[in-house]
Amino acid sequence: MKVAIPKETVNGEFRVSASPEVVGKLVGLGFDVFIEEGAGLGASFADGAYKDVGAKISNNMEAVLKSADMVWKINAPTPKQINGMKKGAILLANLDSLNNKKGNQALAKAEIIAFGMELMPRISRAQSMDILSSQANLAGYKAVLDAANEYGCALPMMMTAAGTVPPAKVFIMGVGVAGLQAIATAKRLGAVVTATDVRPATREQVESLGGKFLTVDEEMEKGAETDTGYAKEMPQEYFVKQKQIVAEHVKKQNIVITTALIPGRPAPVLMTKEMISTMQPGSVIVDLAVDAGGNVEGSKSGEIVVSSNGVKIVGHTNLPSRIAESASSLFGRNLLNFIKPMVDNDKGSLNFDWEDETVLGTLVSRDGKVVNERLQSKKKGS
Repeated sequence: MKVAIPKETVNGEFRVSASPEVVGKLVGLGFDVFIEEGAGLGASFADGAYKDVGAKISNNMEAVLKSADMVWKINAPTPKQINGMKKGAILLANLDSLNNKKGNQALAKAEIIAFGMELMPRISRAQSMDILSSQANLAGYKAVLDAANEYGCALPMMMTAAGTVPPAKVFIMGVGVAGLQAIATAKRLGAVVTATDVRPATREQVESLGGKFLTVDEEMEKGAETDTGYAKEMPQEYFVKQKQIVAEHVKKQNIVITTALIPGRPAPVLMTKEMISTMQPGSVIVDLAVDAGGNVEGSKSGEIVVSSNGVKIVGHTNLPSRIAESASSLFGRNLLNFIKPMVDNDKGSLNFDWEDETVLGTLVSRDGKVVNERLQSKKKGS
């Protein structure tokens, strides 16, 4: 079975969909793996490292795609790549399928068996396959480092002969995977950490990491989580109350990191201009949701904006790509863990169980149709 791993073409994307370690395991499973020349350089993986584990390096990926049985990518393929793939080819990638109806239809029309790995069900068995979790974990870590880099003071308390430097106060808004890692990282750096989330179940997680939980409204928060573990969209009155409580809290914070995302919907605004205006000069806000419209009023994708009162609003995009080597390694392992149960070792091919929960949950297109129930219900409701 022929596997193609093209170089990513999205601007600012340095990740690659498989590290040499993962490619070596694919070769060990009996697959013929073709890597586009230079595909791993952005993640510090040289072509030679792939060759050493048995992969073939191609300077003509268009020709490879025409005959590839399976394609691994970080991001959704371009229209040209879709049209260049053979019918029946298997595609594994983050397709952003909840927001990419046109791309879903193009994959179906080309008769590609496409898996949107971002749709992986939040079940225990699928944790090792979950690209959103692995990449969000790194994003939360990198967000704290970016904040520390922009903040003009030290994060931990420092006691010196010249006096004491107080610890920084860090506030995390949204306690998903990224938020939890941000809490852990900020605590390791010595900051005083508080956090909030619409899901009350996260209180215990925050406190287990040494943070303090900021509650908004316990009654409304009781039904704030979906069956799949994601946050629900909250009623407007909740956000009014949240803004009042958060507004008082952020006045005393040095760093705020916002991580709130709702799959398939614009990111909720958590930090208004009024709140920002009450923060001290030199404070830093990192908007991890800037790619989805932003949690912070005034944040700009790919830019660091300084407010009129001297608050830095960091809008770096694609944070996992800013730590590309680790992100690529984890992404590739997610994809490998997904296909391994389906590998037919005797034939060196894949034998999908189409009733398996992980397969059903991520399958976007098959037999010329968009087949995922989440995408079909979204279409009916639009």
